[in-house]
Amino acid sequence: MEPAVEAGEGTRPGAILFMCGMNAIRSPMAEVIARSMLPANVYIKSAGVRAGERDPFVDVALEEIGLSLGRHHPHTLEELEDDYFDLIITLSPPAHHAALELTRSNAIEVVYWPTMDPTVVQGTREQILDSYREVRDHLTELIESRLVRRNTIAAQSA
Repeated sequence: MEPAVEAGEGTRPGAILFMCGMNAIRSPMAEVIARSMLPANVYIKSAGVRAGERDPFVDVALEEIGLSLGRHHPHTLEELEDDYFDLIITLSPPAHHAALELTRSNAIEVVYWPTMDPTVVQGTREQILDSYREVRDHLTELIESRLVRRNTIAAQSA
């Protein structure tokens, strides 16, 4: 996978939106992982450029690490109840372009974390599931290094 663009330095954002193409795989996975790693006072949501269908492989990949999507249903940016975010993290090119368009007149940081689409992988069930695990692990590492550790380092140097 390509390296992620670094989010701005400093304190952790209070409201984070993860965006991907259909809010079915990457962005809901990132939302659940981030909620498990960040404090409860950080508002975290996910949305897609368009709504897709819930993907059962996401449930399997998250359950392997003790997480769950719960009753998540894919939704679009327009369907969000709250549209104020300090940071929008995009996980696909269409989401990045949509976020830049959305924020062109706002002071919201938009960061692109290129993340593969696991649905392009073909093969056995296990090979397909491995691609979802790879996305899960990639997102976990990015969230840990770019959001969790970043704030820990800033707090230690203050």
